[in-house]
Amino acid sequence: MSREIAEAVRALAKEKGISADRLKAAVEDALLSAYKKTPGAAKYARVDFDLEQGEFRVYELVVPEDVERELLEQIERERPEPEIDPETGERREPEPVEIDVERLLAEHGDRIEQRDVTPRDFGRIAAQTAKQVILQRIREAERDMTYEEFQDRVGELVTGIVQQSDNRYTLVQLRDRVEALLPRSEQVPGERYDHGQRLKAVIIDVSAQAKGPSIILSRRSPDLIRKLFELEVPEIADGLVEIVGVAREPGYRSKIAVVSHAPGVDPVGACVGPRGSRVRMVVSELRGEKIDIIPYNEEPARFIAKALSPARVREVLVDDEARQATVIVPDDQLSLAIGKEGLNARLAARLTGWRIDIRSESEFAEEESQLGLEEEEAEASGRCAAVLANGRRCPNAALPGSRYCGLPAHQALERSGENADEAQQVANEAGGER
Repeated sequence: MSREIAEAVRALAKEKGISADRLKAAVEDALLSAYKKTPGAAKYARVDFDLEQGEFRVYELVVPEDVERELLEQIERERPEPEIDPETGERREPEPVEIDVERLLAEHGDRIEQRDVTPRDFGRIAAQTAKQVILQRIREAERDMTYEEFQDRVGELVTGIVQQSDNRYTLVQLRDRVEALLPRSEQVPGERYDHGQRLKAVIIDVSAQAKGPSIILSRRSPDLIRKLFELEVPEIADGLVEIVGVAREPGYRSKIAVVSHAPGVDPVGACVGPRGSRVRMVVSELRGEKIDIIPYNEEPARFIAKALSPARVREVLVDDEARQATVIVPDDQLSLAIGKEGLNARLAARLTGWRIDIRSESEFAEEESQLGLEEEEAEASGRCAAVLANGRRCPNAALPGSRYCGLPAHQALERSGENADEAQQVANEAGGER
């Protein structure tokens, strides 16, 4: 039996990638614990498991009294102080510390006699104990290997089989003895996950737990869009086309910005595929979520105009410093540009990183006309022509022979000439302080 256990240890070390020394030490620890439960067990003992011969031996360590006393005194000095539980106020004594056999042999091995005290029926005890330890170490090793594998796979797309669902999470089997959780917070509204259904998701977190690694999946992450397109579009997988941005409202609509890094490769066409086959596969996996594929452009105005697709845009006025854009669209395109409950505009702003204000042509024309009338009225009424920080005309009267009032900042506008913009900024600040 002992030889069979030794062979099993060597086979497991090879098959599971577990160190044979690690298994040997685990078996020896378990056998020592089993030995100490036998009647008349020695106070200090060690177990030796010979992997070559397949034999177990128990050795009693005969420790001189002065050595034992010295080690116990050292242990007492090293013992941590009692702690006070902050919640209950109770005094918590540290666990009692015993003399470590390895330390005993390392420091006083030349003064310690070792005697073979292997019990007659120890072979049977050893076989049962070794079997339990080996099975336990196999499970531990498999958990460790699974954790080491998946901790480097955060962000990857995986496919699994739904095992069960409740109101907190969905359990997904990735492969034999490896399961992951899809929490409710990472599920898409309206999606159902039925037992036995195949499901694609991205790994967003992996953590080590006592019962094995905790693998958390997501169906809401924008990375799911990226990975699905990588799977369906060879040009993305090969680096010829890049997804530079993703904006997503899970279950409703997504917008992706794509750019080509190869001459002659149309990034939008590559993602759409022949007769829409590629994008259709992605939409199918996302259960009908709409996807707008936008060509990326380094020029903000052009990028913003395209990002508001499917609406047509007439003009985009950008403020680079504030990263704000005013978008003018035909009257019949206003509701399409904004989208249901502002969805289209919100996704476009998220994709481009710009604040977007959408106006219809008639609304914008009316505002321009109103501003022109205000300017004319101001000139006709003799009001100061300076524009304050709030966008309104200065209410002061202009000085005789001048278009501006007596405020120094506003008079600077009269003299500004080629520095008009800077002078107007000073005037705005002065007006804001009034």
